[in-house]
Parts: sequence; C-alpha cells; structure tokens
Amino acid sequence: MADVRDGRLRELYAERVFTRIGKNLLDHGEVEPAKVAEHALVVASQADTARELGAIGIDVVGTAVVRQAPNAADLVAAVDETCGLPMRILEAREEARLSFAGAVATHDAPVDGTLAVLDVGGWSTEVALGTAAGGITWWESFPLGSGLLADLHLRSDPPDREDVENIRAHVEEVLDGLDLSHAEGAIAVGGAAGSLRRLVGRDLVPERLARCLDILLANRAADVAAHVDLHQERVRLMPAGVIVVSELVRRLAVPLELGRGGLGEGVVMALARAAQ
Repeated sequence: MADVRDGRLRELYAERVFTRIGKNLLDHGEVEPAKVAEHALVVASQADTARELGAIGIDVVGTAVVRQAPNAADLVAAVDETCGLPMRILEAREEARLSFAGAVATHDAPVDGTLAVLDVGGWSTEVALGTAAGGITWWESFPLGSGLLADLHLRSDPPDREDVENIRAHVEEVLDGLDLSHAEGAIAVGGAAGSLRRLVGRDLVPERLARCLDILLANRAADVAAHVDLHQERVRLMPAGVIVVSELVRRLAVPLELGRGGLGEGVVMALARAAQ
C-alpha cells in the first residue's frame, strides 16, 4: 500500500505471505483445490486490510507461476468469489514493464542512459532494458526463480555443494547468450533479490554474493532466519536467488544495485494514474 504524489511513491504498509503455490504446481501438475482456496483467503485478507487502511484502489495481479498453472482460471475465480476482486494475470512483457517502472520511480537518484532492471522472483526472472524517460526498449523472461530452482534442486538444509552446482549449471544454460554489457546502470528488484539486503547490502558485488552463499551453505535456514530477521522460507530459497543474481552480475559491465521497488510499486503507480 502506498501514496503516490507528483510521480513519486511513498510506501505506507507492506505485508508478505508465502503460499508456495509454485511447489504445489510442481508436485501435482496443477494447483490443488485446497491450495487454490488457501491462496484466495490470503488475497481476501490482504484486500480487507487495504480497505481498512483506506485504500482508494486495489489491484490483484498474478505473475509467472499463475501464468503457467493449467488451472489458472480456478485461481482467478476463487479470488473473485472470495473477495470480490478480479485478478489480472500479467503477461511476461507487462511484468517486465511494471518492474522497470517501479524500479525507476523508487530509485534514490535520477537514472541516465540505458538501464537494466533485473527482476529476480520466485518463479521467473524478467530482464528489461530501457531509459527512465522512454521506458523499456527490450525485455526477456527466463524460467529462473528462487522458488522454482530450490524446489527442483535443493534436497537438504543446509544445501550441499552438489545441489548448488546443479543450480548454477541450470542457470548458466538458461542465461546462455544474454549480454548486458552495454547497460550504463543496473538495478535488481524482486523478492529473491530483495531478500539479499540483510546479508549482502545494496551493492551486489561478486565478493559479497560469494560470502553470502558460503553462509547459507554452512547454516540451517532457521538459524540464518533468526539471525537476520527474515522468514525461514525466504532464507530456504536464498541460495538459488544468490546464484541467479551472481550469474546476472557476470554479464554486466557496471555495478548492480539493489533497488527499493519493483513490480509491486509499478502496479501501484499504474493504479494511481488510472485513478486520476
């Protein structure tokens, strides 16, 4: 929830809940009815909170995991029935565009030249190039996310080196040929990237990312979570997120900075413009 004035966004309230519909989708080939109902109840609860806090507009969006679910229509119908709100399933290009807009709108300083916004989420990674004034000029969506990769490859807590190397090989194969060397600035957004702030800081340099991965491989998720005040499930997914971010950093010729906002902020900006 945020207030938007003169094109700038000020966050008022944020709440995150892990429903893990992606793992359910991997395990069963579709999102099971019980998980659909659980997800709808979470959305309804958050919508109620937004209304109680005085939101004048509410937008419900689904991203990569919903796009790929064979029964996505069941999720849309359940959300509508439970809280009376339609859920829009974002196309990959729209997800990249909104992430880019959210990153630019919340950046500390004006961004000049060609900017790369890397949205590393739970089920996919969107890469967008563009300018602050003109928006995106190129984008691509990759089936790489911390939740997807963790559920496919991680078998122990803490993860073992073999599983981590399998993730690295997977990521390198999917990103093969991606060239970001002409970007003049780079911002990382998304839940998987954002969770690194507590262990790495805002500057996602290779040395800090490597040290972060070492910590995650040497300690159980619950212990790290307690130490840095993060949700345990977020920490469980972090090794995969670190590897995706590290591989993106290798393709850049400029430092990668952790952004203050991304997709959610882009959605709010669009909602505010529509309400004017």
